[in-house]
Amino acid sequence: MTLELSVDRSSPVPLYFQLSQQLEAAIEHGTLTPGSLLGNEIELAARLGLSRPTVRQAIQSLVDKGLLVRRRGVGTQVVHSQVKRPLELSSLYDDLEAAGQRPATKVLVNTVLSATAEIAAALGVAEGSDVHQVERLRLAHGEPMAYLCNYLPPALLDLDTPQLETTGLYRMMRAAGITLHSARQSIGARAATAEEAERLAEPEGAPLLTMQRVTFDDTGRAVEYGTHTYRPTRYSFEFQLLVRP
Repeated sequence: MTLELSVDRSSPVPLYFQLSQQLEAAIEHGTLTPGSLLGNEIELAARLGLSRPTVRQAIQSLVDKGLLVRRRGVGTQVVHSQVKRPLELSSLYDDLEAAGQRPATKVLVNTVLSATAEIAAALGVAEGSDVHQVERLRLAHGEPMAYLCNYLPPALLDLDTPQLETTGLYRMMRAAGITLHSARQSIGARAATAEEAERLAEPEGAPLLTMQRVTFDDTGRAVEYGTHTYRPTRYSFEFQLLVRP
């Protein structure tokens, strides 16, 4: 497949960035599918009338984002498009499915424990009372994407492990008649511990996205407290910012 690529030399936008944006768009829209080869840097440079360092810089920026990988003896290959998650009350499972990312789940913990002060405050229950804990590894295209740790009030719904491995937690809540209404969420970043790095197939100390969320139903009851970590090369959050009148 020949991609329709072009650069505007009169634009103040750097040429490498123009090229990287077009390639990224082709990956996001499925024109360049996972596993496809990008082609030879020399041919690409000649076709666009660009220098090889410019083309190399454009490709390297997408390698750094985790969208492309250089394979010895094969060439530059498309990995997977990054999932850009809108900031709305939706589950990661639904977002991955909507993005065509073929989600899969491994349930690592499904148990009942005593609520710590932090968990109790988030869920509005007494410290030391029973809460349900679920820890899952969420994968897309067979690769680790996120590690999800969730706490729920006791007897909220039947947290069946086989079902948790085939669907999303929010879908299970909706099926149980729980109406999700709002959430309080914070997003951050930190270095991966050795344990987190092993879970997510990243080197120890690699940057990870973090998210904490408390979700409420339409009665104002806290129904879930989640603490999640994500691979930033495969995942990002999108914000829409509005100016106050």
